[in-house]
Amino acid sequence: MKPTMHTHAQPEMSQLQRQLLGQDHVKFYTQQEFDAALAMAKAEIMTVAIQTTKQALFIEREACSELARADGHEELAEKILNRIPSQRQ
Repeated sequence: MKPTMHTHAQPEMSQLQRQLLGQDHVKFYTQQEFDAALAMAKAEIMTVAIQTTKQALFIEREACSELARADGHEELAEKILNRIPSQRQ
């Protein structure tokens, strides 16, 4: 009995695949290039998220300070605003 070799037929490419592979303007990336770009994008997203969160907290602190000031608590209002002086704009 002779061993048989199984050959797997390549699946037919879709029209889109044929178009993409046939065009010079399409650039394909290696997995390493993709991973590096993804890591950079994630870092940028985290930077924006952190900055946005800091800004939201400061806006909330300003609102609390205004409430304290409206109730006549000037010293408390300043303490609230100056809790993290480097964020004061």
